[in-house]
Amino acid sequence: MTSEATALTPGRQPVPASSFAVIVPAFNEAENMPDLFREMAEVFERSGLAGELMLVDDGSTDGTLEAAQAAARLTGLDRVRLLRHERNQGKTAALMTAVRATDADVFVLFDADLQHSPDEIPRFLAALDEGADLVSGRKIGRYQKPIVSRIYNWLARAIFRVPVRDMNSMKAFRRRVLDGVHLRRDWHRYLVVLAHARGHRVSEIDIELFPRRHGVSKYSGQRRILVGILDLVSVWFQIVFGSKPMLLFGLPGLGLIGVGGLVGVIALYLRFVAGTGYRPLLTLVVLLVVLGMLLFVAGFIAELVTGLRAEVEELRREVRE
Repeated sequence: MTSEATALTPGRQPVPASSFAVIVPAFNEAENMPDLFREMAEVFERSGLAGELMLVDDGSTDGTLEAAQAAARLTGLDRVRLLRHERNQGKTAALMTAVRATDADVFVLFDADLQHSPDEIPRFLAALDEGADLVSGRKIGRYQKPIVSRIYNWLARAIFRVPVRDMNSMKAFRRRVLDGVHLRRDWHRYLVVLAHARGHRVSEIDIELFPRRHGVSKYSGQRRILVGILDLVSVWFQIVFGSKPMLLFGLPGLGLIGVGGLVGVIALYLRFVAGTGYRPLLTLVVLLVVLGMLLFVAGFIAELVTGLRAEVEELRREVRE
C-alpha cells in the first residue's frame, strides 16, 4: 500500500484458505483449552480451512500454556503456534505479539472463553471476501454488562461516526488495517474506530453470544469503566489532533497573543491618555503573550514531529511492499 487512499480500492479480495491466522489471547483459561482446540479443529476440517491457530498465553498462572500444548497434540491441527508472555500485558499486547510472529495477511481475533462459536470464523472470512477491510461482530444474546456496553458503544458511535454498533467483540481484519496504527494497552477495543478514521472499509455481522463455560471474566470492575472513558478521550485526541497539532496549540497561542495585544492597548490608554496607569495589566500582557508564544512554538514543533512520523510510516509501508 503506497498511501492511505489505497485502502479504498474497490472489488472483492478473496481470503485464501491458508493465508489467515486465528489469534486467541488467553489469560488463566486452562479449563477452556480442550474445548477450544477441539472445536477449532472441527471447524477447520469441516470448512476446508488451513489457516494458522495462534494462542498467546498472556502471563497465565493456572497452567494455560501446558493445557494448550496437551490439547493441541490431540487435535491434529497442522498449523498451531503457542506463544507466551512472562507477565500479563493485556489483550492488545497479545494481539500484536501474534501479528509480529506470522506472515498471515488476515487475522481473526477470537476470545479463549468460547463465548463465541468457532463456527463464526468462516462467516467473518466470507465478509472480508465481500470487500471489507475489517469485520466486527455484534453480540446477540445475554450480556453481563449490557448497560455499560450500550453507553460505551453509543458514545463511540456518536463521537467517531463509525458504522458499527458493537466495538468490543470478535473481529476479522486485513494486515493493512494495522499499517501506521500504534495500539496502546487496551486499544484493541478501538481498532474499529482507528480503521474507520484511516479510510478502511468497516462492516458488521451479528454473532451469537454464549454463556462462559469455565472460569470467570477477566474484564470487569468499576476501574475499567474509568479507564475506558479516558482511552476514549485519548483516541479522540489522536484522531482529531494527531495529524494537525497546530489546531490544538497554534490557534489558542495566537488567540492568547491577540488578547495580550488588546490588553496592552488598554494598558497604554490608561497610562498615557487617562493618566491612571494600572501596573498589573502590564504583568497580564507579558503573561498572555509569553504563554501564547509558547503554545504556538509547541504547535510548530508538534507539526514537525507529525511530518517525521508520516515519513516513517511511508518508509515502513515501502519496506513491507
